[in-house]
Amino acid sequence: MGIEWTDFVTALEQTLTMVGFSLCFSAIIGLPLGMALVVTRKGHILENALVFNVLSTIVNIIRSVPFIILVIAIIPFTRLIVGTSIGTSAAIVPMVLSAAPYISRLVENAVLEVDTGVIEAAQAMGATEWQIIVRFLLPEALPALVLGLTIATIGLVGESAMAGTVGGGGIGDLAITYGYEQYDYHVMFVTVVILILLVQFIQTLGNLISRRIRRR
Repeated sequence: MGIEWTDFVTALEQTLTMVGFSLCFSAIIGLPLGMALVVTRKGHILENALVFNVLSTIVNIIRSVPFIILVIAIIPFTRLIVGTSIGTSAAIVPMVLSAAPYISRLVENAVLEVDTGVIEAAQAMGATEWQIIVRFLLPEALPALVLGLTIATIGLVGESAMAGTVGGGGIGDLAITYGYEQYDYHVMFVTVVILILLVQFIQTLGNLISRRIRRR
């Protein structure tokens, strides 16, 4: 059975769906987790060694597991969440679990780059810890956060391609099913080009948004 251009369009839609939803959910988890890793570390505004060490250990453990192994290892959990272990919706679960701790580290690094003088100025004005986080740390770190999320999004594109090896759908599934298993190098070439263009678009958009934020 041959492949039509509509198959590429459908695969791209599936990839964008996986990446979009995964980025949204992992950012919801990763942003507060990353902020917690910052403010609870030694010498920061909410110093708490126990909380910091527990969160840091959990993040490191999850990040240590290769994505393709994670996909297989959490199949029962994936079935529990979405009712199936294959398909686009099933691929989102391990993608979120993999990306959330990665984003938390990106957030942590971005916020730690903020000058300590900003915190001192906020404290001098009588700002509460919550106000320091929301009104000072996050706005100052926003350009770096945008670039961090751009990197995470590109990583999710790669993970969506790997998800295709276990029936996740998308461009990766198309490349494996037709390009590799049926030795259709035309399909393989087209899928690679699509992925390259998608990554270039995401990186360019992220750079543009970050630059505009810095100019404000």
